[in-house]
Amino acid sequence: MIYRALADLVLVVHLAFVFFVVLGGLLVLRWPWVAFLHIPAAIWGVFIEYTGGICPLTPLENSLRQSGGEAGYAGGFIQHYIQPVLYPGGLTRETQIVLGTLALLVNLITYGLVIARMRRAA
Repeated sequence: MIYRALADLVLVVHLAFVFFVVLGGLLVLRWPWVAFLHIPAAIWGVFIEYTGGICPLTPLENSLRQSGGEAGYAGGFIQHYIQPVLYPGGLTRETQIVLGTLALLVNLITYGLVIARMRRAA
């Protein structure tokens, strides 16, 4: 039972990390110090999508699920949890590039706003 609970905790952390990668720049508008956490996270998220890699949280979750008597899953977090909601037909390499590009663009626009706000304040 503990392994299933830990796997679910990893799932929640992973989902929070994905949201932070995509939308964390908005927190920087309120708390500029968050950029020190968000920029490396955003770079990592875009890197994983562009390279087709798998976040280390995915094998950790799978391992915990298997230890708890559940089946693990193939592929990465995006493919298993998010992609079926957004794209029911299957995740393609092109879709990963699009997702990575969307995350990159959202963050570039957000940091453009942060920089503009800082210049106005100065």
